[in-house]
Amino acid sequence: MTSKTNRFQVASNLLRALVGFHKGYFVIAVSGAAVFATATVVSSYGVKLVIDNVILPAFSPQGVSFTTWGLTSVAVVAIALIRAVGVVIRRSFAGKLQWATAQTIANRVLRHMMSQPASWHRKRMTGDVAARAGVDTDAAVGILAPLPFSTSVAVLLLVAGSWLIITDVMLGLFATLVFPVMLVMNVLYQRRVDRFYRTAQDELGALSEAAHESFDGVLVVKAFGAEERETERLAEISRRLRRARKEAVNLRSTFESIIDATPSLVNIAIIAFGALRVRSGDMTIGDLSSFVYLFTLVTLPLRIVSYLFSELPHSISGWDRVQEILTEPLLPSPQAAIRRVSFSTDRSAMVEMQHVCASHGESEVLFDLSLHVQRGSTLAVVGATGSGKTTLLHVLAGLVPVRTGSLILGTRKVGLVFQEAFLFAESLRYNLTLGTDTGTEVIQRALDTASASDFVREMDIGLDTELGERGVSLSGGQRQRLALARALAMGSELLLLDDTTSALDPATEERVLTNLSNLHHEMTTIVVASRPSTIALADRVLFMDEGRVVALGKHDELMLTNDRYRGLIAAFEHDRAEPSR
Repeated sequence: MTSKTNRFQVASNLLRALVGFHKGYFVIAVSGAAVFATATVVSSYGVKLVIDNVILPAFSPQGVSFTTWGLTSVAVVAIALIRAVGVVIRRSFAGKLQWATAQTIANRVLRHMMSQPASWHRKRMTGDVAARAGVDTDAAVGILAPLPFSTSVAVLLLVAGSWLIITDVMLGLFATLVFPVMLVMNVLYQRRVDRFYRTAQDELGALSEAAHESFDGVLVVKAFGAEERETERLAEISRRLRRARKEAVNLRSTFESIIDATPSLVNIAIIAFGALRVRSGDMTIGDLSSFVYLFTLVTLPLRIVSYLFSELPHSISGWDRVQEILTEPLLPSPQAAIRRVSFSTDRSAMVEMQHVCASHGESEVLFDLSLHVQRGSTLAVVGATGSGKTTLLHVLAGLVPVRTGSLILGTRKVGLVFQEAFLFAESLRYNLTLGTDTGTEVIQRALDTASASDFVREMDIGLDTELGERGVSLSGGQRQRLALARALAMGSELLLLDDTTSALDPATEERVLTNLSNLHHEMTTIVVASRPSTIALADRVLFMDEGRVVALGKHDELMLTNDRYRGLIAAFEHDRAEPSR
């Protein structure tokens, strides 16, 4: 009993939630469905009028008068027009209801995802996130298409049942007994098919996630000859999805076959029994014809109810997956939640950190870090892998929260350039401006500073050249320079470079860093570096180890006074020289 109550409550909650997004569309669609239902019942009376007042008298010696024929024709046409208007209203606004709701839900899901901080997105698979806003949203609203018509079925069954019984009590009672039988079959079907649709929806999300990941890593897959293994991984998920859907489709086919056969068998019985009623004089031929006609018409709404019940598990599964995102609490953003980041108009300092601690989730990464960066200077951040260099940049960019301590920035215009440059499958101009109204002169200056003007001029149509997905047609160095140019074109005053020049040759790297240093009056640069020549160009060097500041000073001074720093630089030089041996 509890499980039945729970299923009913889940379905009720789903319908209330979906209808609540656009109630106006729902009310209009239901009103159109009610008009259609009423006109459907009345149309059976039109059949009776045509048969008893026009067709049968036409075979009699008296014939049919023009007035009778005209009035009957007007009545039939009027009923048909009213029924058609009801259909148009119902279908039009049911469609608007479904897709307006889908858009609303998808927008809410996307807004909720966008409101989550970077730490939330790092824990999520891109394919799974895309599935929640796409296929799961479409699945959730699938029930809205048949819903308006289904809500009018109660009116239709009540009016039609009453009409059938009024036409002939015995035959009417027999016919109306079929209605609850078919509804019971719908309920039983919905209970059995629930788990198959839930499994299928979960597997569809898993397939979307795996496929997206596989496409993203296609170069890795090909480089290591893992095509067959990756194909088999996707195939296994596809097989599980196919099994779940096959079970659901098999059950649905059996169910719908029974639903299709039941009205036909009942109609045969009605005709046989009705023929006896006509022979005994209890019914006219018109009564029996309208009776069969009405019963046949009523079975269509019952089929819509069947479709509603068959879509319900699918929609519940999609809605549950959407709700997993929408009901997940928003994690505090690094700045707003911690409230340890502030901004200053001090023209001398760009960064002032005091005893800052930061972490990724529960894992502490930075410990008691204090740092002062002069406006217009260049600071190189040096350390072994895992020393917290990237996390420091992410803290400055607002992607990782400050747990304790304080951070004061001299500007809100902070540009972070990642080591792995991301480019959109859009024009070069869009990639440099992200859709903002940035002038060509500003863009050209950014390209010149990033030493990217030469290869941009060689492109077919310059700034309007489409780069393709992730800038696949460009080299790693070209992508890095465009990412740097983007940060410059967006007006960054504090430039954070996460080993951004690692793919550049030493000469190009030196040219880029020199260009940046020439902007000292308007640009402060903090660069994570592992190339000794790059480190030597910085005004100061921050040496980090295990999330702590080990030393801070000029490169030459640290080389003389810090053995660990000197050893790390020697290791960098060794790594650079080794490939040429």
